[in-house]
Amino acid sequence: MAVNTHSGLQRGFTLIELVVGIAVISIAMVLLTTMLFPQADRASETLHRVRSAELAHSILNEIWAKRYDGNTNPNGGIPACDAIARPDIGLPAGLPCTDEVDFGDDGGNLARNDFNDVDDYHGMNQDSLMLNSNNSYASQYPGYALLVSVSYPNPNKNSKLITIDVTTPNGELLRFDAVRSNY
Repeated sequence: MAVNTHSGLQRGFTLIELVVGIAVISIAMVLLTTMLFPQADRASETLHRVRSAELAHSILNEIWAKRYDGNTNPNGGIPACDAIARPDIGLPAGLPCTDEVDFGDDGGNLARNDFNDVDDYHGMNQDSLMLNSNNSYASQYPGYALLVSVSYPNPNKNSKLITIDVTTPNGELLRFDAVRSNY
């Protein structure tokens, strides 16, 4: 009678199975590193863009609520500055619009809460104080750069172009433009 020295079948991986397993893991790692991991960078870019849009939108809303010009009626309505008199409908002539050559906060001595017309915001940047606050934009939006500029887009000076440039921490420049008319 023959004696069986092996009490059971031996189990394990063959060399071919190991090579196939390594190849599958290699393909999976390549897919992860080229498709999935870069998504994290793109997600942060999207977050920076959203925060930039929020910052620009809040400033633009504030500017939009201000008068077009220092000589525009502070309560709004008519007559706007440079309005032509229309006696046939009872519209008086408006005060002449200020001849703004250098936009800015009326000589650089206005506190932020005293800005009263659109051009006062020209030159505002990330170091400017936020409205009704002692905090600057730089402290609330670290890593972001901000610059507001106001200009006349056409020679007849009946509208003002408001440009808000926000630079994200990644260095991406986002520009937001709005035109404010004299009404």
